[in-house]
Amino acid sequence: MSRGSGSGARGPGAGGRGPQSGISQARSIPAFKSLTAGPGPLTPIFLLLATVLLPVLVTAQVPARSVDEQVVMEIAAQLRCVVCQNLSVADSPSETANQMRAIIRERLATGETPEQVKAYFVEKYGEWILLAPPRRGFNLLVWTLPFVGLFAGLVFLFFVARRWSRGTKTASEPVDREALERVRRELTELEP
Repeated sequence: MSRGSGSGARGPGAGGRGPQSGISQARSIPAFKSLTAGPGPLTPIFLLLATVLLPVLVTAQVPARSVDEQVVMEIAAQLRCVVCQNLSVADSPSETANQMRAIIRERLATGETPEQVKAYFVEKYGEWILLAPPRRGFNLLVWTLPFVGLFAGLVFLFFVARRWSRGTKTASEPVDREALERVRRELTELEP
């Protein structure tokens, strides 16, 4: 059988037209015809949509940012573990603390700031979750009272020391000479 006779088994070049036959078959599809026909009424609209939507599609596919583990641990060090309440999330070995660190990592990867991540935990658990209470309202006492107490203690020590040092300057009563001689004699008698 000769090539291009049109009879027998046919491969990709069916119909004797060679490899071009697949493309020519695609050209017969109406949608393909409208895209390849050249400038037409839909071409400017298609180009406009492609120009507007392409940047949107590209930015929508932004991969997750890598998160610095140091930042995760810094945030975790500021949060209280809900299971072991005397430890920070960074120091706690509990599974809950591991989950909280994972949440911190995920939220940072989505682009949230450390303040936003802490605000999420405060919203979920209340201000109790923060190891260092914020410096406002009633919590201000926690920050100021130790310094006020330290200052009051130093003032008290100053006045006590001053009074004590003045008290030693008063003259003591003279010792009787006879009593002093008697004590010395008794001490010499006790010595072997």
